[in-house]
Amino acid sequence: VVGAPNAGKSTLVNALVGQKIAITSPKAQTTRTRVLGVALEGPCQIVLVDTPGIFTPKRRLDRAMVQAAWGGAQDADLIALVVDGKAGLGAKLEAIVEGLAHRKEPKILILNKVDIAIKEKLLHHAQRLNDQLAFRDIWFVSAATGDGLAELKSAMASYLPEGPWHFPEDQVSSATDRILAAEITREQLYHQLHAELPYASAVETEKYTERADGSVEIHQQILIARPTQRAIILGKGGARLKEIGSKARAELATLLGCKVHLYLHVKVKEDWENDRSVYRDLGLDWVE
Repeated sequence: VVGAPNAGKSTLVNALVGQKIAITSPKAQTTRTRVLGVALEGPCQIVLVDTPGIFTPKRRLDRAMVQAAWGGAQDADLIALVVDGKAGLGAKLEAIVEGLAHRKEPKILILNKVDIAIKEKLLHHAQRLNDQLAFRDIWFVSAATGDGLAELKSAMASYLPEGPWHFPEDQVSSATDRILAAEITREQLYHQLHAELPYASAVETEKYTERADGSVEIHQQILIARPTQRAIILGKGGARLKEIGSKARAELATLLGCKVHLYLHVKVKEDWENDRSVYRDLGLDWVE
């Protein structure tokens, strides 16, 4: 599943899987790594590779994310290009189309956000893109409302070759609970801080322990690049950080199905984007 930032790829994957496996936010480039989501359709198991939005990289982290996105399309049986139907075409999308032009895998076009898009423009976008890539099929959906998703999911199952299931029936994602915990906290940072939070922040799960009573104890550090950002995340009297922790804890308890004890602290690490260990924890390859 590829596309430009904010096309709605993660929302689409979550909807097809039937539960959250990838975080979402209005902030561009929210997804940083490849995440596998497992969707079931009758006797079929569809493994969806949610990828970071593809854009022109400027920094090491950007390069690692874009590499992860294109890497997600390797060995795929089908490539789904997700396009923001409301935003339409543009330079970012054109670069992705050029990158897909030489790919031999069958491709489908998914025009997303049809609930808020101008219908006449959707057909125009579909025609222009199809002239360039000759898609096997074109779908108009809304990942947010669910419109068209049942039909899309059924069609995806029919497109894929027969073979053994790759995951147990009850597994919905390749992400470990440790990684999921860090992602949920990062999502809350984005939702609660909006434009106040610089893109250069990360969450590391330092400790993940299952207690004897069945609950889980999680210790995380929020990495930021500058000391001035610390006050933004903490808020007055630490209220903002407490709220971030509270919302993340509640969502994790729902996803993990148990009580969660979540401990957050903020760490200033000015050059964290050039720390190999951070990339390893994020599930990204180190890119020179």
